[in-house]
Amino acid sequence: MKKLLTSLFFLLLGIMAWAQTNDAQDLLKADPRKAYGTDYPYHFTNAALTKAPKGYKAFYISHYGRHGSRYYWNSSLYRELDSLLSTAHRKQVLTPDGEAFYTRFMAAKDELNTGVSELSDLGWQQHQRIARTMYNNFEDVFRRGGHVLAISSLTGRCVLSMSGFCQELVQCNPKLEIREQSSRFTLDGVVPGDRQNPVKHQVSHPKPRYEKNRDQFKGDNSLRDKVINRVFTSTEGLPGNMQHIASNLINLYTSLPNIGHEGMMQNIISDEEIANQWEDSNLGSYSWLFPDQYVMIPILQDIIKKADAVLNGTSDHVADLRFGHDNCLGPLTILMGINGADRDPEDPYEVKNCYQNWETCMASNMQLVFYRSKKHAGDVLVKCLLNGEEATLPVPTDSYPYYKWSDFRQFYTNRINSVK
Repeated sequence: MKKLLTSLFFLLLGIMAWAQTNDAQDLLKADPRKAYGTDYPYHFTNAALTKAPKGYKAFYISHYGRHGSRYYWNSSLYRELDSLLSTAHRKQVLTPDGEAFYTRFMAAKDELNTGVSELSDLGWQQHQRIARTMYNNFEDVFRRGGHVLAISSLTGRCVLSMSGFCQELVQCNPKLEIREQSSRFTLDGVVPGDRQNPVKHQVSHPKPRYEKNRDQFKGDNSLRDKVINRVFTSTEGLPGNMQHIASNLINLYTSLPNIGHEGMMQNIISDEEIANQWEDSNLGSYSWLFPDQYVMIPILQDIIKKADAVLNGTSDHVADLRFGHDNCLGPLTILMGINGADRDPEDPYEVKNCYQNWETCMASNMQLVFYRSKKHAGDVLVKCLLNGEEATLPVPTDSYPYYKWSDFRQFYTNRINSVK
């Protein structure tokens, strides 16, 4: 009977994950900007949360968040487009829409070049709102005040995201005492693969299984040619490879909402066109993030270690917060199998049903919320939220979205120990 129940559970879990993700294309129709993937600005859904089982009360939160919206991460994008558009304007090979784009780009050029990789105002606001939402959703955790430790990547946009988040928590409750730390000493818990991390890890980097069948996928690659034709009447004598130029233009377009310049590329690209090529870009994201899942084992170990310390009384933290990057949170969701992200299908058309790159958007975050039984202090449940919505884990449970901490801990300890 126990084996039958376990089998039924995993069947149910698979159905739940399928139901959550099988409508990826419908979600894109409702909000085509989701196709921006990791450039998608954080979207607040105000999702309803399942009430805790009777007799359980939230007491601790463990969190990992990506930095908020920012200017493009690489200065070469702005430099190359500056050179390209200036040359095209001088040669008089810009279309009318291309000329309008050139004018708007040049007006914003100094701002763009100065802002490279920096957190935008929107990014700050995202983390403030996420913090306030966390506080309001789980006021029991923070009501009496208490100690919070926040650690960050050494990168400025992550440090500022941490600062905005923590300031908002203190605004919610001045009795909270928060220590913020951005240090090489704590990199293992937030960005283990950072070159400045004094702890060096040697792990395997598996490739997703779909890649051996990549040639079976037939994507829509027509957008690059359309974009070039909408901007230029001729490309003769222009600097750079046209495919690279088209990629730069598309990357600029998806980054603009993060910095308040949505109208810069009017009539050149549309959200619907980006959505039409999303499945291809989603495959690219999975191939990029999947190999680094084992690199993120120290983050998962940090989560378990700090939760254990709270539970055994050697830590008085009410929350442990981490602020890093998409190339950490994305692989971490795969390592943990959040919403089935670890399913690793062979069919490239199935990847979209286990991972959607907009889940690793700007300010994306995972929250593990811990609940203690009022009658039995050692009876602890944990719930996972991904971007504010309840998420599935590959851990057996009979009370989804709640999982026994002992089962959670054992499952992920076994997963960590199985990695060679």
